[in-house]
Amino acid sequence: MTLSPTDVRHKSPAATRFLGTLPTDPLLLRLSLFTLLNAFGRGLFFPVSVLYFTRVIGLGATSVGVGLTVAGLFGIAAGVPAGWASDRWGRRPVLAALWTGCGVMLAAYTVIGSYASFLAAAIGYAALCQASMGVRNALYADVLPARTRVEGRAHLRMVTNVGMGAGGAFGALALQADSRAGYTALILVDAVAFVVSAVLVLRLPGGAGRRTVGHARVESPLRAVRDLPYLGVTVLNAVLALQYSLLRVGLPLWIVRHTDAPRWSAALLMVLNCALVALLQVRATRGVEDLPGAVRAMRRSGLLLALACAVFACTAGLSPLWALTVLVVGAVVQVLAEVLSAAGGWTVGYGLADARAQGVYQGVFNSGQAAATMAAPALVTVTAIEHGAAGWAVLGALFVAAGLGVGPAVRWARRDAWRGEHADSVSP
Repeated sequence: MTLSPTDVRHKSPAATRFLGTLPTDPLLLRLSLFTLLNAFGRGLFFPVSVLYFTRVIGLGATSVGVGLTVAGLFGIAAGVPAGWASDRWGRRPVLAALWTGCGVMLAAYTVIGSYASFLAAAIGYAALCQASMGVRNALYADVLPARTRVEGRAHLRMVTNVGMGAGGAFGALALQADSRAGYTALILVDAVAFVVSAVLVLRLPGGAGRRTVGHARVESPLRAVRDLPYLGVTVLNAVLALQYSLLRVGLPLWIVRHTDAPRWSAALLMVLNCALVALLQVRATRGVEDLPGAVRAMRRSGLLLALACAVFACTAGLSPLWALTVLVVGAVVQVLAEVLSAAGGWTVGYGLADARAQGVYQGVFNSGQAAATMAAPALVTVTAIEHGAAGWAVLGALFVAAGLGVGPAVRWARRDAWRGEHADSVSP
Protein backbone atom coordinates (compact mmCIF):
# COMPACT_ATOMS: atom_id res chain seq x y z
CA MET A 1 0.00 0.00 0.00
CA THR A 2 1.30 3.47 -0.91
CA LEU A 3 1.48 5.93 1.96
CA SER A 4 0.83 9.62 1.58
CA PRO A 5 3.22 12.03 3.31
CA THR A 6 0.51 12.73 5.89
CA ASP A 7 0.25 9.02 6.64
CA VAL A 8 4.01 8.76 6.95
CA ARG A 9 4.24 11.72 9.33
CA HIS A 10 1.79 10.04 11.69
CA LYS A 11 3.52 6.68 11.68
CA SER A 12 5.69 5.68 14.58
CA PRO A 13 9.46 6.15 14.20
CA ALA A 14 9.75 2.44 13.47
CA ALA A 15 7.93 3.00 10.18
CA THR A 16 10.99 4.61 8.70
CA ARG A 17 13.63 2.25 10.05
CA PHE A 18 15.65 0.27 7.58
CA LEU A 19 16.28 -3.41 7.13
CA GLY A 20 19.87 -3.56 5.96
CA THR A 21 20.17 -1.13 3.04
CA LEU A 22 16.51 -1.41 1.96
CA PRO A 23 14.12 1.13 3.51
CA THR A 24 10.83 -0.25 4.78
CA ASP A 25 8.94 3.00 4.13
CA PRO A 26 7.56 3.01 0.52
CA LEU A 27 8.11 6.75 0.14
CA LEU A 28 11.73 6.54 1.30
CA LEU A 29 12.24 3.67 -1.14
CA ARG A 30 11.10 5.93 -3.97
CA LEU A 31 13.44 8.67 -2.79
CA SER A 32 16.27 6.13 -2.71
CA LEU A 33 15.60 5.03 -6.29
CA PHE A 34 15.89 8.45 -7.87
CA THR A 35 18.79 9.34 -5.56
CA LEU A 36 20.66 6.25 -6.72
CA LEU A 37 19.98 6.97 -10.37
CA ASN A 38 20.96 10.61 -10.09
CA ALA A 39 24.15 9.81 -8.18
CA PHE A 40 25.12 7.11 -10.67
CA GLY A 41 24.85 9.59 -13.52
CA ARG A 42 26.92 12.21 -11.73
CA GLY A 43 29.50 9.57 -10.85
CA LEU A 44 29.83 8.82 -14.55
CA PHE A 45 30.43 12.45 -15.49
CA PHE A 46 32.77 13.69 -12.77
CA PRO A 47 35.83 11.58 -13.68
CA VAL A 48 35.65 12.38 -17.41
CA SER A 49 34.49 16.01 -17.51
CA VAL A 50 37.82 17.86 -17.49
CA LEU A 51 39.50 15.41 -19.85
CA TYR A 52 36.54 15.63 -22.23
CA PHE A 53 36.81 19.41 -22.34
CA THR A 54 40.58 19.40 -22.83
CA ARG A 55 41.31 16.27 -24.90
CA VAL A 56 38.14 16.06 -27.01
CA ILE A 57 36.88 19.64 -27.30
CA GLY A 58 40.45 20.99 -27.33
CA LEU A 59 40.13 23.70 -24.68
CA GLY A 60 43.08 24.73 -22.53
CA ALA A 61 43.21 23.43 -18.97
CA THR A 62 43.44 26.96 -17.54
CA SER A 63 40.50 28.13 -19.63
CA VAL A 64 38.43 25.18 -18.46
CA GLY A 65 39.33 25.89 -14.84
CA VAL A 66 38.35 29.56 -15.14
CA GLY A 67 35.13 28.64 -16.91
CA LEU A 68 34.11 26.13 -14.28
CA THR A 69 34.88 28.65 -11.53
CA VAL A 70 32.67 31.26 -13.20
CA ALA A 71 29.96 28.63 -13.60
CA GLY A 72 30.27 27.76 -9.92
CA LEU A 73 29.58 31.37 -8.96
CA PHE A 74 26.33 31.26 -10.92
CA GLY A 75 25.54 28.00 -9.14
CA ILE A 76 25.91 29.63 -5.72
CA ALA A 77 23.63 32.50 -6.75
CA ALA A 78 20.93 30.17 -8.09
CA GLY A 79 20.08 28.52 -4.77
CA VAL A 80 17.86 31.21 -3.23
CA PRO A 81 15.63 31.98 -6.27
CA ALA A 82 15.14 28.28 -6.94
CA GLY A 83 14.22 27.71 -3.30
CA TRP A 84 11.73 30.57 -3.40
CA ALA A 85 10.18 29.11 -6.57
CA SER A 86 9.75 25.76 -4.84
CA ASP A 87 8.13 27.46 -1.83
CA ARG A 88 5.64 29.11 -4.14
CA TRP A 89 4.92 26.39 -6.75
CA GLY A 90 5.91 23.19 -4.97
CA ARG A 91 9.06 21.04 -4.80
CA ARG A 92 8.09 18.40 -7.33
CA PRO A 93 7.52 20.56 -10.43
CA VAL A 94 10.45 22.86 -9.68
CA LEU A 95 12.87 20.00 -8.97
CA ALA A 96 11.69 18.10 -12.04
CA ALA A 97 12.20 21.20 -14.20
CA LEU A 98 15.69 21.79 -12.79
CA TRP A 99 16.78 18.20 -13.34
CA THR A 100 15.37 18.19 -16.86
CA GLY A 101 17.35 21.35 -17.53
CA CYS A 102 20.49 19.66 -16.18
CA GLY A 103 19.96 16.84 -18.68
CA VAL A 104 19.59 19.32 -21.53
CA MET A 105 22.75 21.20 -20.53
CA LEU A 106 24.71 17.95 -20.31
CA ALA A 107 23.51 16.90 -23.74
CA ALA A 108 24.65 20.30 -25.02
CA TYR A 109 28.21 19.44 -23.96
CA THR A 110 28.33 16.84 -26.75
CA VAL A 111 27.84 19.46 -29.49
CA ILE A 112 29.87 22.42 -28.19
CA GLY A 113 32.65 23.60 -30.45
CA SER A 114 33.91 26.85 -28.94
CA TYR A 115 34.84 28.34 -25.61
CA ALA A 116 31.76 30.56 -25.65
CA SER A 117 29.44 27.58 -26.09
CA PHE A 118 31.32 25.67 -23.39
CA LEU A 119 30.95 28.57 -20.98
CA ALA A 120 27.23 28.94 -21.70
CA ALA A 121 26.60 25.22 -21.17
CA ALA A 122 28.78 25.12 -18.03
CA ILE A 123 26.99 28.09 -16.48
CA GLY A 124 23.60 26.60 -17.30
CA TYR A 125 24.51 23.21 -15.89
CA ALA A 126 26.12 24.58 -12.72
CA ALA A 127 23.23 26.95 -11.98
CA LEU A 128 20.54 24.31 -12.53
CA CYS A 129 22.40 21.53 -10.73
CA GLN A 130 23.34 23.61 -7.71
CA ALA A 131 19.85 25.09 -7.47
CA SER A 132 18.35 21.61 -7.56
CA MET A 133 20.27 20.55 -4.45
CA GLY A 134 18.54 23.05 -2.18
CA VAL A 135 15.12 22.22 -3.64
CA ARG A 136 15.82 18.50 -3.21
CA ASN A 137 16.75 19.07 0.43
CA ALA A 138 13.53 21.05 0.94
CA LEU A 139 11.62 18.15 -0.62
CA TYR A 140 13.18 15.85 1.97
CA ALA A 141 12.00 18.25 4.69
CA ASP A 142 8.47 18.03 3.32
CA VAL A 143 8.18 14.28 2.98
CA LEU A 144 10.37 12.83 5.74
CA PRO A 145 8.90 12.96 9.25
CA ALA A 146 10.82 15.26 11.59
CA ARG A 147 11.66 12.49 14.06
CA THR A 148 13.39 10.33 11.47
CA ARG A 149 14.41 12.99 8.94
CA VAL A 150 18.11 12.92 9.84
CA GLU A 151 18.21 9.13 9.69
CA GLY A 152 16.44 9.27 6.33
CA ARG A 153 19.00 11.77 5.03
CA ALA A 154 21.77 9.48 6.26
CA HIS A 155 20.29 6.58 4.33
CA LEU A 156 20.01 8.71 1.19
CA ARG A 157 23.62 9.83 1.60
CA MET A 158 24.65 6.20 1.79
CA VAL A 159 22.72 5.56 -1.43
CA THR A 160 24.43 8.57 -3.01
CA ASN A 161 27.87 7.19 -2.16
CA VAL A 162 27.01 3.82 -3.63
CA GLY A 163 25.66 5.41 -6.80
CA MET A 164 28.63 7.75 -7.20
CA GLY A 165 31.05 4.89 -6.65
CA ALA A 166 29.36 2.68 -9.22
CA GLY A 167 29.20 5.52 -11.72
CA GLY A 168 32.84 6.35 -11.13
CA ALA A 169 33.82 2.76 -11.89
CA PHE A 170 32.15 2.97 -15.30
CA GLY A 171 33.68 6.39 -15.81
CA ALA A 172 37.10 4.83 -15.30
CA LEU A 173 36.40 2.53 -18.26
CA ALA A 174 35.82 5.56 -20.47
CA LEU A 175 39.05 7.10 -19.21
CA GLN A 176 40.89 3.94 -20.18
CA ALA A 177 39.35 3.94 -23.66
CA ASP A 178 40.05 7.70 -24.00
CA SER A 179 37.82 8.14 -27.06
CA ARG A 180 35.28 10.78 -28.05
CA ALA A 181 32.62 8.12 -28.47
CA GLY A 182 33.21 6.78 -24.96
CA TYR A 183 33.11 10.21 -23.32
CA THR A 184 30.02 11.22 -25.28
CA ALA A 185 28.18 8.04 -24.34
CA LEU A 186 28.78 8.62 -20.64
CA ILE A 187 27.67 12.25 -20.83
CA LEU A 188 24.45 11.25 -22.58
CA VAL A 189 23.79 8.50 -20.04
CA ASP A 190 24.14 11.10 -17.28
CA ALA A 191 21.74 13.39 -19.17
CA VAL A 192 19.19 10.59 -19.41
CA ALA A 193 19.64 9.81 -15.70
CA PHE A 194 18.69 13.40 -14.84
CA VAL A 195 15.57 13.27 -17.01
CA VAL A 196 14.44 9.91 -15.62
CA SER A 197 15.05 11.19 -12.08
CA ALA A 198 12.81 14.17 -12.91
CA VAL A 199 10.05 11.80 -14.03
CA LEU A 200 10.39 9.80 -10.80
CA VAL A 201 10.07 12.99 -8.75
CA LEU A 202 6.83 13.88 -10.53
CA ARG A 203 5.52 10.40 -9.79
CA LEU A 204 5.98 10.65 -6.03
CA PRO A 205 2.78 9.49 -4.34
CA GLY A 206 0.01 11.65 -2.93
CA GLY A 207 0.87 15.23 -2.10
CA ALA A 208 4.58 14.60 -1.57
CA GLY A 209 6.54 17.72 -2.34
CA ARG A 210 3.54 19.83 -3.28
CA ARG A 211 2.99 23.32 -1.90
CA THR A 212 1.62 23.10 1.64
CA VAL A 213 -1.83 24.66 1.58
CA GLY A 214 -1.95 25.71 5.23
CA HIS A 215 1.21 27.80 5.28
CA ALA A 216 1.05 31.53 4.89
CA ARG A 217 3.43 33.11 2.46
CA VAL A 218 6.66 34.37 3.93
CA GLU A 219 7.28 38.05 4.35
CA SER A 220 9.88 38.12 1.60
CA PRO A 221 11.71 35.62 -0.63
CA LEU A 222 14.91 37.03 0.92
CA ARG A 223 13.82 36.12 4.47
CA ALA A 224 16.65 33.61 4.87
CA VAL A 225 19.26 35.98 3.43
CA ARG A 226 18.40 38.53 6.14
CA ASP A 227 18.28 35.90 8.91
CA LEU A 228 21.66 36.62 10.49
CA PRO A 229 21.58 33.78 13.07
CA TYR A 230 20.82 31.26 10.33
CA LEU A 231 23.55 32.72 8.14
CA GLY A 232 25.98 32.35 11.04
CA VAL A 233 25.16 28.66 11.39
CA THR A 234 25.43 28.30 7.60
CA VAL A 235 28.94 29.79 7.59
CA LEU A 236 30.13 27.51 10.42
CA ASN A 237 28.70 24.48 8.65
CA ALA A 238 30.47 25.61 5.46
CA VAL A 239 33.80 25.77 7.30
CA LEU A 240 33.36 22.17 8.43
CA ALA A 241 32.43 21.29 4.84
CA LEU A 242 35.92 22.34 3.72
CA GLN A 243 36.92 18.80 4.66
CA TYR A 244 35.43 17.42 1.44
CA SER A 245 37.89 19.31 -0.74
CA LEU A 246 40.61 18.48 1.77
CA LEU A 247 40.16 14.85 0.78
CA ARG A 248 39.68 15.41 -2.95
CA VAL A 249 42.24 18.17 -3.54
CA GLY A 250 44.50 18.65 -0.52
CA LEU A 251 45.54 15.09 0.20
CA PRO A 252 46.49 14.14 -3.39
CA LEU A 253 48.72 17.22 -3.60
CA TRP A 254 50.15 16.57 -0.13
CA ILE A 255 50.92 12.94 -0.96
CA VAL A 256 52.72 13.81 -4.19
CA ARG A 257 54.67 16.83 -2.94
CA HIS A 258 55.43 16.10 0.71
CA THR A 259 55.37 12.35 1.32
CA ASP A 260 56.98 9.18 0.02
CA ALA A 261 53.66 7.32 0.02
CA PRO A 262 52.69 5.62 -3.27
CA ARG A 263 50.86 7.91 -5.67
CA TRP A 264 47.90 5.56 -5.74
CA SER A 265 47.38 6.27 -2.03
CA ALA A 266 45.02 9.13 -2.92
CA ALA A 267 42.73 6.78 -4.84
CA LEU A 268 42.84 4.27 -2.00
CA LEU A 269 41.80 6.94 0.51
CA MET A 270 38.88 7.99 -1.68
CA VAL A 271 37.63 4.42 -1.94
CA LEU A 272 38.08 3.98 1.81
CA ASN A 273 36.14 7.18 2.44
CA CYS A 274 33.19 6.12 0.26
CA ALA A 275 33.03 2.68 1.86
CA LEU A 276 33.21 3.93 5.45
CA VAL A 277 30.68 6.71 4.90
CA ALA A 278 28.27 4.16 3.43
CA LEU A 279 28.77 1.93 6.49
CA LEU A 280 28.75 4.58 9.21
CA GLN A 281 26.49 7.44 8.13
CA VAL A 282 23.20 5.94 9.34
CA ARG A 283 24.76 4.90 12.67
CA ALA A 284 26.19 8.40 13.11
CA THR A 285 22.69 9.91 13.22
CA ARG A 286 21.86 8.28 16.54
CA GLY A 287 21.57 10.97 19.17
CA VAL A 288 21.71 13.74 16.54
CA GLU A 289 17.96 14.03 15.97
CA ASP A 290 17.61 17.26 17.96
CA LEU A 291 19.52 20.54 18.13
CA PRO A 292 21.53 19.77 21.31
CA GLY A 293 22.63 16.48 19.75
CA ALA A 294 23.56 18.26 16.53
CA VAL A 295 25.67 20.81 18.41
CA ARG A 296 27.56 18.01 20.18
CA ALA A 297 28.12 16.17 16.88
CA MET A 298 29.47 19.23 15.09
CA ARG A 299 31.70 20.13 18.04
CA ARG A 300 33.19 16.63 17.99
CA SER A 301 33.55 16.84 14.24
CA GLY A 302 35.67 19.97 14.50
CA LEU A 303 37.95 18.33 17.08
CA LEU A 304 38.27 15.16 15.00
CA LEU A 305 39.11 17.18 11.90
CA ALA A 306 41.87 18.94 13.80
CA LEU A 307 43.19 15.54 14.87
CA ALA A 308 43.07 14.31 11.27
CA CYS A 309 45.05 17.37 10.15
CA ALA A 310 47.70 16.60 12.78
CA VAL A 311 47.90 12.98 11.62
CA PHE A 312 48.26 13.98 7.97
CA ALA A 313 51.03 16.44 8.88
CA CYS A 314 52.99 13.60 10.51
CA THR A 315 53.32 11.70 7.22
CA ALA A 316 56.04 13.97 5.84
CA GLY A 317 59.42 12.25 5.98
CA LEU A 318 58.09 8.76 6.77
CA SER A 319 58.96 5.68 4.75
CA PRO A 320 56.45 4.74 2.01
CA LEU A 321 54.82 1.97 4.07
CA TRP A 322 54.56 4.03 7.25
CA ALA A 323 53.37 7.07 5.34
CA LEU A 324 50.58 5.01 3.77
CA THR A 325 49.64 3.53 7.14
CA VAL A 326 49.44 6.92 8.86
CA LEU A 327 47.46 8.34 5.93
CA VAL A 328 44.90 5.57 6.35
CA VAL A 329 44.64 6.33 10.07
CA GLY A 330 44.09 10.01 9.32
CA ALA A 331 41.49 9.16 6.67
CA VAL A 332 39.55 7.03 9.16
CA VAL A 333 39.54 9.90 11.68
CA GLN A 334 38.35 12.26 8.93
CA VAL A 335 35.49 9.91 8.03
CA LEU A 336 34.31 9.91 11.65
CA ALA A 337 34.32 13.71 11.54
CA GLU A 338 32.53 13.73 8.19
CA VAL A 339 29.58 11.57 9.22
CA LEU A 340 29.11 13.55 12.43
CA SER A 341 29.22 16.95 10.72
CA ALA A 342 26.85 15.78 7.99
CA ALA A 343 24.28 14.53 10.51
CA GLY A 344 24.60 17.65 12.65
CA GLY A 345 24.39 19.91 9.61
CA TRP A 346 21.13 18.34 8.44
CA THR A 347 19.57 18.81 11.87
CA VAL A 348 20.52 22.47 12.28
CA GLY A 349 19.79 23.25 8.62
CA TYR A 350 16.25 21.95 8.92
CA GLY A 351 15.58 22.67 12.58
CA LEU A 352 16.47 26.38 12.49
CA ALA A 353 14.73 27.11 9.19
CA ASP A 354 11.39 28.85 8.89
CA ALA A 355 9.05 25.98 7.95
CA ARG A 356 7.06 28.40 5.78
CA ALA A 357 10.09 28.88 3.52
CA GLN A 358 12.13 25.66 3.62
CA GLY A 359 13.01 26.07 -0.06
CA VAL A 360 14.69 29.44 0.44
CA TYR A 361 16.39 28.35 3.65
CA GLN A 362 17.75 25.14 2.15
CA GLY A 363 18.92 27.13 -0.86
CA VAL A 364 20.91 29.41 1.46
CA PHE A 365 22.30 26.51 3.49
CA ASN A 366 23.35 24.59 0.38
CA SER A 367 24.88 27.71 -1.18
CA GLY A 368 27.12 27.99 1.88
CA GLN A 369 28.46 24.51 1.26
CA ALA A 370 28.90 25.30 -2.44
CA ALA A 371 30.91 28.41 -1.59
CA ALA A 372 33.12 26.33 0.70
CA THR A 373 33.69 23.84 -2.11
CA MET A 374 34.87 26.64 -4.37
CA ALA A 375 37.12 28.28 -1.77
CA ALA A 376 38.63 25.09 -0.35
CA PRO A 377 41.24 24.27 -3.03
CA ALA A 378 42.89 27.68 -2.73
CA LEU A 379 42.69 27.62 1.08
CA VAL A 380 44.21 24.15 1.36
CA THR A 381 46.97 25.09 -1.08
CA VAL A 382 48.05 28.27 0.73
CA THR A 383 48.04 26.52 4.11
CA ALA A 384 48.99 22.83 4.19
CA ILE A 385 50.53 22.47 0.72
CA GLU A 386 52.63 25.64 0.89
CA HIS A 387 53.55 25.64 4.61
CA GLY A 388 53.49 22.00 5.69
CA ALA A 389 52.84 21.28 9.36
CA ALA A 390 52.20 24.94 10.18
CA GLY A 391 49.57 25.08 7.46
CA TRP A 392 47.91 21.91 8.75
CA ALA A 393 47.83 23.52 12.19
CA VAL A 394 46.02 26.56 10.77
CA LEU A 395 43.41 24.30 9.14
CA GLY A 396 43.01 22.35 12.38
CA ALA A 397 42.47 25.53 14.37
CA LEU A 398 39.88 26.68 11.83
CA PHE A 399 37.95 23.41 12.17
CA VAL A 400 38.05 23.56 15.98
CA ALA A 401 36.81 27.16 15.97
CA ALA A 402 33.92 26.27 13.66
CA GLY A 403 32.93 23.23 15.70
CA LEU A 404 33.00 25.14 18.98
CA GLY A 405 31.16 28.08 17.43
CA VAL A 406 28.10 26.05 16.43
CA GLY A 407 26.75 25.97 20.00
CA PRO A 408 26.62 29.76 20.53
CA ALA A 409 25.32 30.26 16.98
CA VAL A 410 22.46 27.81 17.52
CA ARG A 411 21.58 29.43 20.86
CA TRP A 412 21.52 32.82 19.12
CA ALA A 413 19.23 31.43 16.44
CA ARG A 414 16.86 29.79 18.91
CA ARG A 415 16.40 33.09 20.78
CA ASP A 416 14.56 34.51 17.76
CA ALA A 417 10.91 34.74 18.79
CA TRP A 418 9.46 33.48 15.49
CA ARG A 419 11.37 30.18 15.58
CA GLY A 420 9.38 28.75 18.42
CA GLU A 421 6.27 28.88 16.24
CA HIS A 422 7.49 28.41 12.70
CA ALA A 423 10.71 26.37 12.79
CA ASP A 424 10.41 22.63 12.28
CA SER A 425 10.49 20.54 15.43
CA VAL A 426 13.34 18.10 15.38
CA SER A 427 12.98 16.85 18.93
CA PRO A 428 11.95 13.25 19.45
